[in-house]
Amino acid sequence: MMGLGWVGAILVGAGWLALGYCFGARYPPARIVLSARLAKKTALANDTNGNKKKKKNKDPLEIDNLADILQDFKMVLVVRNDLKMGKGKIAAQCSHATLGLYKKLLHRAPKALNRWEMCAQPKVVVKIESEEDMLVLQERAKSLKLPTHITIDAGRTQIAPNSRTVMAILGPVEVVDDVTGGLKLL
Repeated sequence: MMGLGWVGAILVGAGWLALGYCFGARYPPARIVLSARLAKKTALANDTNGNKKKKKNKDPLEIDNLADILQDFKMVLVVRNDLKMGKGKIAAQCSHATLGLYKKLLHRAPKALNRWEMCAQPKVVVKIESEEDMLVLQERAKSLKLPTHITIDAGRTQIAPNSRTVMAILGPVEVVDDVTGGLKLL
């Protein structure tokens, strides 16, 4: 009789574990935390009378709709080769660009960000020869509704202040390749 109680307890525990896994796969912990933060910010945006304060809300990005349709997402980091940055500087600037784009997408395209994360967060680093070429590439990405972020350096170490160093682009592999496919790997 006692053995049956333990078996039942194990089965119930396994059931709860499976349910937790399914829930966690569908609603990652980060998404739950972000939802709570968003609710808190919304509450803070209201004053004591329930009137909304003026707040600059940005619209969702169109890339979020593609996350429901297309499976493979990636990020490409486009590094300016003409600046002759050292390896460590390039690594730091790529990190800034990745984080900058991530923060932009966090609230404006969470589905796209989640799709990229589910693809194991692929990142490819390529080089471009000038700031002008980078800006042309950014316009091409924007015309295809791809989100971008360009890192601007403070100029404390190797390069001049306000230099555009790295551009991050995120989206479906095929669309991103349409923009950056002709560039060489760094």
